[in-house]
Amino acid sequence: MTDILSRARLVVVKVGSSLLVDADTGSLRREWLKTLSADIAALKNEDRHVVLVSSGAIALGRRGLKLKAGPLRLEESQAAAAAGQVRLAGAYADILKADAMTAAQVLLTLDDTEERRRYLNARATLRTLLALGAVPVINENDTVATTEIRFGDNDQLAARVASMMEADVLVLLSDVDGLYTADPTKDGAARHIPEVAAITPEIESMAGGSASGLGRGGMTSKLIAAKIAMSAGCDVVIAKGKTLHPIAALRSGARATRFAASTSPTAARKRWIGGVLKPQGALVIDDGAVRALVAGKSLLPAGIRQIDGRFERGDVVVIRDGEGNEIARGLVAYNASDAERIAGKRSLEIEAILGYRGRDEMIHRDDLALTGPVR
Repeated sequence: MTDILSRARLVVVKVGSSLLVDADTGSLRREWLKTLSADIAALKNEDRHVVLVSSGAIALGRRGLKLKAGPLRLEESQAAAAAGQVRLAGAYADILKADAMTAAQVLLTLDDTEERRRYLNARATLRTLLALGAVPVINENDTVATTEIRFGDNDQLAARVASMMEADVLVLLSDVDGLYTADPTKDGAARHIPEVAAITPEIESMAGGSASGLGRGGMTSKLIAAKIAMSAGCDVVIAKGKTLHPIAALRSGARATRFAASTSPTAARKRWIGGVLKPQGALVIDDGAVRALVAGKSLLPAGIRQIDGRFERGDVVVIRDGEGNEIARGLVAYNASDAERIAGKRSLEIEAILGYRGRDEMIHRDDLALTGPVR
């Protein structure tokens, strides 16, 4: 396999508990984490952004709280997460700092990637962190989550983060080196599959179950994650993670399975905005704003002439020209009442009008899709 990361602008790496925590002692595998940090530093030195999605808090916390072996009750899992999160964040901060990187902890649940207003907030925070040179370390917020602990997993969370951030590649570091035709620990004739173009029922059957969203853990979970990420234009790689320098090994040709997306992240996101989400209102804009949108620019409040509908921040709105023709659709950064107050105003006036410093754009170009002919 050629270096799949060679052209990636943004890489999301998911790290599982079994890689971070020693199964026998319950302690953090610090030497392994140091080699992962070195791999991340190498990517950043090539001007690539990296986001980590990490498990491990519950595994670390249960040792500190001296919880018994075996399945934990929900409240015990939440307590273990609370105790372990401190240790996990501290370890990432210390080890990444040794490689001249700043770790930034972000706690998310799946809801934060699905509910649009929370989605926009999380996306803006992560983008700002990356722009400032930090390495976001995302953990599932298990201290308050309920369903997520019982039914969710960080493979799917990582896929949703990759989708939200328009990542080019999602690397799922695992205890296996990819997808096989059958369980290689049970079937000596199982063959490794280096590349998957589409997740078909045949591919699903190789994981031992359907990737329908009902699975939990293991290869089935990874196929669910791959479906999510591929639909967002993100390639997915399942690679063996327990070896030292797992990312460097992958880039040097270590055996892995690549799931190749059929579209780009930007194209997938534009399609989602332009054709999947239901509009909750409309903005009528002037000719100058129409020309700006066609040129690939953001929609500023100054170009808006009319607000129609009652929408909330993060909702999709239709953008029309003065003759009523649909030009585009986008995720709006203000609710309808605030939008009405700043329509036609310069971005520099927003804070004085609303009493808080909002975003300069009514709709950022990354949250906008052209949908109609320009007349």
